[in-house]
Amino acid sequence: MLVTVVENAPQRLRGRLAIWLLEVRAGVYVGNVSRRVREMIWATIEKGIGEGNAVMAWSTNTESGFDFLTMGANRRIPVEMDGVKLVSFLSDNGSENG
Repeated sequence: MLVTVVENAPQRLRGRLAIWLLEVRAGVYVGNVSRRVREMIWATIEKGIGEGNAVMAWSTNTESGFDFLTMGANRRIPVEMDGVKLVSFLSDNGSENG
């Protein structure tokens, strides 16, 4: 299972994502694709996101059962602790709240 969320993304990117994934809410895409297709979709997002931001999460064989990537400005940033990926929040002024 793959879930991708884009915010403030150009319409052409959103249309491109709809080719491979189902848009279940505005900017929220789900699907079941191979690793190769997932990597191709992420490369497409990297090229087309512009000033927006994105997150992609997928099922995998890890302690938590999933992994994820993020791109663009967002208050949530991934942090790895003891081999587990967590999410840290930045304060409004851009510093970490720990």
